[in-house]
Amino acid sequence: MAQKKAFEVDSWLARPDQRISIVLLYGPDRGLVAERAKAFAEKTGLPLDDPFSVVRLDGSEVDRDEGRLLDEARTVPMFSDRRLLWVRNASGQKALADDVKALTAEPPRDAIILIEAGDLKKGVGLRAIVEAADSAMALPCYADEARDIDTVIDGELHKAGMSMTMEARQALRRNLGGDRLASRGEIEKLILYAHGQTEIGLEEVRAMSGDVSGASFDDAVDALLEGKVGDFDTAFTRHCQSGGQPFLVLSSAMRQLQSIQAMRGQMDSAGRNAASVVAAARPPVFFSRRKLVEKALERWSSEALGRALTRLQTAVLQTRRRPDLSVALARQALLGIVVESSRLAQR
Repeated sequence: MAQKKAFEVDSWLARPDQRISIVLLYGPDRGLVAERAKAFAEKTGLPLDDPFSVVRLDGSEVDRDEGRLLDEARTVPMFSDRRLLWVRNASGQKALADDVKALTAEPPRDAIILIEAGDLKKGVGLRAIVEAADSAMALPCYADEARDIDTVIDGELHKAGMSMTMEARQALRRNLGGDRLASRGEIEKLILYAHGQTEIGLEEVRAMSGDVSGASFDDAVDALLEGKVGDFDTAFTRHCQSGGQPFLVLSSAMRQLQSIQAMRGQMDSAGRNAASVVAAARPPVFFSRRKLVEKALERWSSEALGRALTRLQTAVLQTRRRPDLSVALARQALLGIVVESSRLAQR
């Protein structure tokens, strides 16, 4: 099977197999998908800013123009030995899957196909095609665990020539992990704030993120899951007025929905009910929240969860680009999910 386990992906990307002509990166952590796709693209040695060497396509574009990816893959490059076809925002597009299937049967000699996708079901569509092919590789990208977060922190600190106290690291770690690019952005912001110092302490982390040692977003996220618009707005407003960063609520909501998405996948693939999936969850769901999570699992389909996570990912990127509008952008994205949750509860 042409696939790797989540913990094997980074080592494969460090030394990719040159015989592989199609690489699929997929998963709920869109930031991690994008970061790893860029790392693979750089490994090709092609100039990424050269439109003759790198062709960038959108999944919906390939789907509308049937056969587009096939035509591009079979075009003889004029100014280099090969080309990189970089497809973003892939999902369940049938035309894209059909093109990839044809390319796995007859691998292109002059092209490498790199595909960025969201969370894809096992044994279905594009993921199934890539995993079954000898000339392709499927690489899953899931939310960072504590070890992965420490690796990202250490990497950014090393580049800046700085260190961090254990107390500060523990406080920072609590607010990271929902999205790789967002996590890296928060660390970069903290390093910039502490510019001129050799060591980052708890005071710097608190100055950038609020008193993270006591921060709790359970009220806002629980209201989001239950579809209680008024309760959510009250909790979110209280958080922002107390000096809390709106990104932290986005990150917390993202982690919760990713956890629910993983459990929903178990329900769909194994035919289990919500109660049994929640009871067996690792890490365990707190007893007081089990009923809430069970109702969310019954209410939200995998497709709806995917849409909600995409909305959150977009909001994270928007708040980084426009920090002056971060509160409004985060509120708008989160309220949209609360309204969707309320609508699903009425079905």
